[in-house]
Amino acid sequence: MASGLAVITLLGATPARAQAGADTVAAIRARGAVVCGVTGTTAGFSLPDSQGVMRGLDADSCRSVAAAIFGDASKIRFVNTTSQNRFTALQSGEVDLLVRNTTWTLSREASLGFEFASINFYDGQGFMVKKGLNVASARALDGATVCVQPGTTTELNLADYFRSNGMKFTPVVIESVEEIRTAFNSGRCDAYTNDASSLAAFRATQTNPADYLLLPEIISKEPLGAVVRKGDFKFFDIVRWAHFAQLTAEELGITSQNLASFADSPNPDVQRFMGKTGDLGKMLGLQPDWAVQIVRQLGNFGEMWDRNITPLGVQRGINNLWTKGGLQYAPPMR
Repeated sequence: MASGLAVITLLGATPARAQAGADTVAAIRARGAVVCGVTGTTAGFSLPDSQGVMRGLDADSCRSVAAAIFGDASKIRFVNTTSQNRFTALQSGEVDLLVRNTTWTLSREASLGFEFASINFYDGQGFMVKKGLNVASARALDGATVCVQPGTTTELNLADYFRSNGMKFTPVVIESVEEIRTAFNSGRCDAYTNDASSLAAFRATQTNPADYLLLPEIISKEPLGAVVRKGDFKFFDIVRWAHFAQLTAEELGITSQNLASFADSPNPDVQRFMGKTGDLGKMLGLQPDWAVQIVRQLGNFGEMWDRNITPLGVQRGINNLWTKGGLQYAPPMR
């Protein structure tokens, strides 16, 4: 899901490329915590539990960066952001990175001065209806009212989909995620469109999830992941390789539970991962066991997925490892 460039321009934000040369890692260490922008409202991705602890795939992706830099995943501070203010929060330095269901696009890298360091969820835009509507396909939504957030790629994709299929619709445009879901539940719109992951998260939190139907059509590509300011490649490398370390661990069969058993492995790939050889930590400006700390405290990518996404009823699918038919692929750690 995406806020448009026009929103940033109207707010008068300074392009992040002006901050080239900034040392984000030094600022983080001086502060004693990584500050990460999240939604804070999306089950499975970032939502506080009953104890107020932020839980979810995005929240744990943020924690992986803290584990890499400090050796302590708890040295993290979360800032809730909206689709409208998230980019100004990153550009202004209010947050060090965003991991909040944000789509990687050309304009965001070329015009807004951002870099996407990783993709932790390959997603696509879908539609949800109530089963009582008796609709089994998005092609049957001609003339429907559709709840959608403003200034997002979701809004643009929605218009393109109906136009390309010769269909008409009436948008019900609401900024707040909570308000848009309330509007959908109250019957103000026939359908609710968003990233399929967000729709699944919404359905999972309802009293009667079986009353909601996620239609089969996926109308866009929405690669979601971690975003940083352009120009600080030291921090960019850490954020990117924190994700790749979790994928590599999964490929090697290393989990948070069996990590200790790999300590004396003769496998060269494992030795480099464990920080025994290769000086990979030094190259990143981190401790030799930076990758070990990530997996010890958060697990590999599969563990993180099972903890946060599997309970939503979402199959791993294209988010599986490349060796299992998915798109998650880590370059060699060497």
